[in-house]
Amino acid sequence: MKPIPSGPLRSEDGAPTLDLEHFLPFRLSVLANRLTRAVARVYAQRFQLSAPEWRTMAVLGRYGAMTANSVVERTAMDKVRVSRAVARLLARERVTRRTDPDDRRRAILDLTPEGRAVYAKVVPMVLAVESELLSQLSAEERALLDRVVHKLEQRTAGDFAGSEDEI
Repeated sequence: MKPIPSGPLRSEDGAPTLDLEHFLPFRLSVLANRLTRAVARVYAQRFQLSAPEWRTMAVLGRYGAMTANSVVERTAMDKVRVSRAVARLLARERVTRRTDPDDRRRAILDLTPEGRAVYAKVVPMVLAVESELLSQLSAEERALLDRVVHKLEQRTAGDFAGSEDEI
């Protein structure tokens, strides 16, 4: 990668241009897509799961029963993507949907026994992929990466929060 320029790039007419190679949102989006594909190779073919389906199952497996809106909040996926994932998971009998007894307008999602079994098989596989990816970093680099990502997560949870498709 070329060095970071000292100021904004300019077109021939002097207007600022976007240097995508150094534009952080673009770089992180590309990296996230590559990481998602690397992890998806583990579960996509063997378990016929898309990334949104796995993310939904992962959240339900980690935190237990919740509404689709809670899945949206925890994954930062848009409502349509979560809705489609839930519909496919319901059809494959990996999740259940029941009416919330406290608010009959809401539905509660949960993993079925089949969904829990798939979750239990996929978790060690995706953790192994993560371990392999992080093995390229020293302990200090991993700790720094964790701190930097945490800071960016905290910052984007407020004013800059939005759809990943907005970049």
